[in-house]
Amino acid sequence: MAENIEGLDKKEHVRFIMDLIQRLIIHHGLWFAEVSHQHGHEKARQLFIDVVERSSAIHMKRLSKTLGFALDDGLPTPLLEMDDQTLTALRETIAKNWLVNDGVWFQSLEFTRGMNDAKRSNDSCWAQFSPVEAVSIKHFLGLEERPGLEGLKRALEFRLYSCINIQRIEFENERSLVLYMQDCRVQSARKRKGLDDYPCKSGGLTEYTTFAEAIDPAIQTECIGCPPDKHPDEWYCAWRFTINEPE
Repeated sequence: MAENIEGLDKKEHVRFIMDLIQRLIIHHGLWFAEVSHQHGHEKARQLFIDVVERSSAIHMKRLSKTLGFALDDGLPTPLLEMDDQTLTALRETIAKNWLVNDGVWFQSLEFTRGMNDAKRSNDSCWAQFSPVEAVSIKHFLGLEERPGLEGLKRALEFRLYSCINIQRIEFENERSLVLYMQDCRVQSARKRKGLDDYPCKSGGLTEYTTFAEAIDPAIQTECIGCPPDKHPDEWYCAWRFTINEPE
């Protein structure tokens, strides 16, 4: 390995650039975590939207200049010119990579500290990530402050999971919405390997409850069934969201 950056060969240089990208991502996440720790989750989520919009604009401008691609309303033209099939494949690949990253973290801790510590960290991570994802989607869709169950239904269709899992969302009545996870990438993979369902109920309770509350604080979440619960072949987990009538 070279003694300094200027001495790197081509492959080492590319590896170094990829490493820099990882450092950027983790530094971004650590800033959010620290603001959340010192100033509260709500403040961190409020700042998150502003930071992402401002930093993304700067990143795209610099990258477009360095790599020689044009921007259209701040978006890379190579992506805008991509055909729909490739764009969909890219979307799914990014979502799959997100899920892989989640699984690798889980397994790394499980193999070194055991299942209990891995599940505890997993649930805590979801408690942080789900409301941030909700706020991000809420901003992306331009939802009002308290969009109710209609807003939640729309938001659930734009989660990372919705890019790689098969889900069905339907209203039971005007105050009750149910999500059925008909095909879960993680559980389906375990089924193909002849393994039992992964007991994800504790994480799901954290994940769906915090997501729904971030969309609208008046929404309450109930687990209909989630492994290790028994479930029908038609779905792996199901969640009911209800909202109280305004006073």
